[in-house]
Amino acid sequence: MSTEPEIKETNAAETGEEERRADRPDSTAEVAKDLERSGRRATSKDAAATLFPESKANDFRKRWTDIQTGFVDEPRRAVEQADALVAEVIKRLADSFAEARSKLEVQWGRGDNVSTEDLRVALQRYRAFFDRLLNV
Repeated sequence: MSTEPEIKETNAAETGEEERRADRPDSTAEVAKDLERSGRRATSKDAAATLFPESKANDFRKRWTDIQTGFVDEPRRAVEQADALVAEVIKRLADSFAEARSKLEVQWGRGDNVSTEDLRVALQRYRAFFDRLLNV
């Protein structure tokens, strides 16, 4: 028999699991607040490519947070509201892109009196718009 004290090895997965549990929010409201806070962390690159004015984006985020919070009490209603909000955001996004495309078309669609330089600038703007569409 050994007189050395028994040393129990701790499993890294067990320790990590305990740490993860300690970091987890306890309620849906806390989860929603965490998501809202993480949504606010935008880089300067993200700010340049925003799809909505900041006030409108914040309104959408607040409504989303309210929907998530309401899920506990009325899950079906929350899903219906989520569907309606997503549909509204998609519609506004489509309207916004259609308006931007119309503005681009006006720049070069003046007939035959458009210079090559005007067309070059129009193509650059279309490229930026196209890249923005693909990054949505």
